[in-house]
Amino acid sequence: MELLSIKDLDLKDKKVFIRCDFNVPMDEFGNISDDRRIRSAVATINYCLDQDCAVILASHLGRPKGEIVEKYSLAPVARRLQQLLKRHVELAGDVVGEDAMQKAKDLPRHEVLLLENLRFEKGETENDEVLSENLATMAEFYINDAFGVSHRAHASVEGITHYFDDNKKAAGFLLRKEIEFFDKLINNPIRPFSAIVGGSKVSGKLEALINLLPKVDKVFIGGGMAFTFLKQMGYDIGKSLVEDDLLEDAQHIMDEAKKLGVKFYLPIDVVAAEKFSEDSVIKITTAQEIPTDWMGLDIGPATVRLYREGLADSQTILWNGPMGVYEMDKFARGSTKIAHFVADTYATTVVGGGDTADLVQRIGLDDEMSFMSTGGGASLELLEGKILPGVAQLVKQG
Repeated sequence: MELLSIKDLDLKDKKVFIRCDFNVPMDEFGNISDDRRIRSAVATINYCLDQDCAVILASHLGRPKGEIVEKYSLAPVARRLQQLLKRHVELAGDVVGEDAMQKAKDLPRHEVLLLENLRFEKGETENDEVLSENLATMAEFYINDAFGVSHRAHASVEGITHYFDDNKKAAGFLLRKEIEFFDKLINNPIRPFSAIVGGSKVSGKLEALINLLPKVDKVFIGGGMAFTFLKQMGYDIGKSLVEDDLLEDAQHIMDEAKKLGVKFYLPIDVVAAEKFSEDSVIKITTAQEIPTDWMGLDIGPATVRLYREGLADSQTILWNGPMGVYEMDKFARGSTKIAHFVADTYATTVVGGGDTADLVQRIGLDDEMSFMSTGGGASLELLEGKILPGVAQLVKQG
């Protein structure tokens, strides 16, 4: 899949609308706690500025649900962008209101305008045609560099693309990099290719698992989703998280793995507790006999050793989903140990965004991984074999 390239556009002296993903985490004081998504957009923004463009940036932040909510203002993002770009960034007072429209119209070349939070407009998440068209009137070119939201058919992501011809729209550097990396990973990986799949529920990863099985050599299951598989195998899982309606699907995945010759690893021991809290008593128990009133909240030390052995010969490792409830330190050890091991391998290592990226960054290993995706949901849909709505209109034809 080849995307329309920003380098093929004649941008000189033009106005360019760039959809970015500045949906960054903030602390309780409104300070940005992780600016990786903002830093990831700088290359595309600077490229446009170097072409003597006027640049209009747009992003969402949080879920204000179509209402103006002060804590979701992009003002902190504008300040951080100014520091990174080393130039003034003008923040519009609205999205397609009088202020934004006038500022976009008057924007001189080499200047940067950031629209207010797109989701202050109800029509953004509804892919509203009027909003899409209003956004499109601001500029002569459209660039999508927001991989993290490209699985959403929203006005600024999908709707807007219909107002630009193929020679007036393209993928930014970050979006191209993400799509190309996952395309190569799924269709032409260096083998052995291992997938570590975790997270709380099988339902969220079901399609990705089914699509991955014919492509990988080994699968390592962790997190809450493991207990649906373990229960299907007849094990006592206590009060652990389980999706009873997916037991048959779990069996189908295990049968399919066996049929395809894919090694399918499940936890052999877990860190269990009676309740999920910092002061709960914990114990390590085999995955086959978790006590009735206890729940598994992390993979145990024997599983960590087993997974390390299984991963040792891998040349490509894809990791999507933590091994336990990593937000609490006492249940983060399994995920942390696997992260250190993956970082130390000589394999090509790909972290599939979301919680896994958060975990890897928390322990300072993000620079040790070959590739850190900026989108959890988007990367998951690529693994499911889907074409993302925000990408479909940017695929080169013929």
